[in-house]
Amino acid sequence: MNGVYTEVIQIKMNLLKTANIIFLSFIFLSCFGQKKEEYGGSLVPLSFEDIKMEGELLVRTSKNFDRLETEIYHPENVFPEIHHVTSQGWPGDKEGRTILGLTLLAQATHREPLYLRKMIEMIPSKVNKMGYLGPIYKDTIDEQQLSGHGWFLRGLCEYYLWQNDIEVKKHILNIVQNLALPTRGYHKNYPINPEDRRINVGEMAGTTQNVIGNWLLSSDVGCDFIFLDGLIQAYSLFPSKELQELIEEMINRFLEIDLVKIKAQTHATLTAMRSLLRYYTINQDVTLLQEVEKRYRLYRTIAMTENYENFNWFDRPEWTEPCAIIDSYILAVQLWQFTLKPEYLEDAHNIYYNAICHTQRVNGGFGCDNCTRSEECSLKVKEYEAFWCCTMRGGEGLSRAIQYSYFTNGENVYLPFFHSGNANFLIEGKQLHVEQKTDYPFDSKISLKIDANSPAKISLSFFAPSWTKNHSVIVDGKQVKFSQKNGFVVIPLKISKSIEVKYSFDMVDDFRKPVNDKYTTEGNFSLRYGPLILGYQGDEEITFESVPCIIRENRNLWKIKDGERAYNFTPVYHLLSKEVKGDLYKKQILFKIK
Repeated sequence: MNGVYTEVIQIKMNLLKTANIIFLSFIFLSCFGQKKEEYGGSLVPLSFEDIKMEGELLVRTSKNFDRLETEIYHPENVFPEIHHVTSQGWPGDKEGRTILGLTLLAQATHREPLYLRKMIEMIPSKVNKMGYLGPIYKDTIDEQQLSGHGWFLRGLCEYYLWQNDIEVKKHILNIVQNLALPTRGYHKNYPINPEDRRINVGEMAGTTQNVIGNWLLSSDVGCDFIFLDGLIQAYSLFPSKELQELIEEMINRFLEIDLVKIKAQTHATLTAMRSLLRYYTINQDVTLLQEVEKRYRLYRTIAMTENYENFNWFDRPEWTEPCAIIDSYILAVQLWQFTLKPEYLEDAHNIYYNAICHTQRVNGGFGCDNCTRSEECSLKVKEYEAFWCCTMRGGEGLSRAIQYSYFTNGENVYLPFFHSGNANFLIEGKQLHVEQKTDYPFDSKISLKIDANSPAKISLSFFAPSWTKNHSVIVDGKQVKFSQKNGFVVIPLKISKSIEVKYSFDMVDDFRKPVNDKYTTEGNFSLRYGPLILGYQGDEEITFESVPCIIRENRNLWKIKDGERAYNFTPVYHLLSKEVKGDLYKKQILFKIK
């Protein structure tokens, strides 16, 4: 690349650098030397029942819900005939992910699921005599069985929180008592020495590879710690000293792993990190939050693709997996929630629009892509649909995206994302109804109509990411002043009965430096409009002759001019496009200048 052009690109890049559930407790420590404002305090998302989504997010969520009610997810196909062949070597995995997805989708969309209740009623006939799925081992631990039951526990816990079903409580306690607690003392010896593991093997659906000591080990390296997420949610509902000991043994072992050397599966790693945040809300140990931040930075800089998807394993850029993408989205939002650091929220926007929205297919399911980096500048479809895992995980991801539309903290109402829909708040005894209209990120205007049942005072906070400028707030037709804090535009509001608020900004189009510090070399850059990555679909691979000029033609088309040449670019984002499939689909997203 010409030195002058390199300098221009670098200047532009430098200028624009950039709960899984409602937990039982959101009380945080202000000790350990940290300032109170560094943490999110009691910031919590709205409950599902208080949000009615509209627009593109509802379209996505409804389509995923439809997919999870097709024949392959009917109860008789989710639960096989006999328990010891369940889930093709992953007992509890398909069952748990399906129950979890449907349980959350039902609440997020306010739609009655057709087959979920039947699945719950089938459990007693499908579990073994100990009350869990799969074989009963003696002195042997199958990490795939534990991993699958992590999802089984998650699904059952969410269903219990929703329906308060006493029979589901019994299933949860049976799994904890008869499958989990007998493994105490073994997790501290979970094999983490890279020389002992078969770490360069495995397909999209992991398989048991070898035996070390008491452990049957999976090609999904580290999937034992997926179990941790289910255990901690079970503990939050039904605490016991014995379960606490097991949880802390597993946490301690996870924190000892060199994730890169062992080439840990990123899905297992990110799930474990979410579980640590879940435990953080219970025991209030701020060191857990710090450990998660450290590992998230590691993942973010060496195991994330250039469109914010994931390498399936650390140091193995073979394919991506929406299961992990969903994990990374939830994790990024929760890290923002607990730290108020806007960079996490920016990551969540980028993950949603460029990764989640790209990997959802026209049938509502989710599939795997290639790992975009210097060696693969174009985004391609690797597996049309991972129906055995990722489609169900999409159910939680999209449901959480609905829930994460609004957060509240006392008198403060936060809009960390922008989606059309309606929401209800109870602020200091006052009932507020919010109607939001927006076409973000294709449009940079957000319109709110707020109705109150009696006079109320609130503080309204709109996210103002680094790719926006010239922010404006108009209340009832009048321009108002605002403050800015932690990446948000903040305005105080006095609402007598009804008020209209319009928030707008200019969206920045620019060049951005690579996401991955290890696998994408200096000199590569992407073209962006706000959070949207723009890409080129053509037979040739573009290398620009000069610094290109970005011109927006219409809602979904940008003209990229390179001297006398011009190229049509469109976003990586799509809304259930039937074109994103097969070997013919290719979209270049990384570029260089000669």
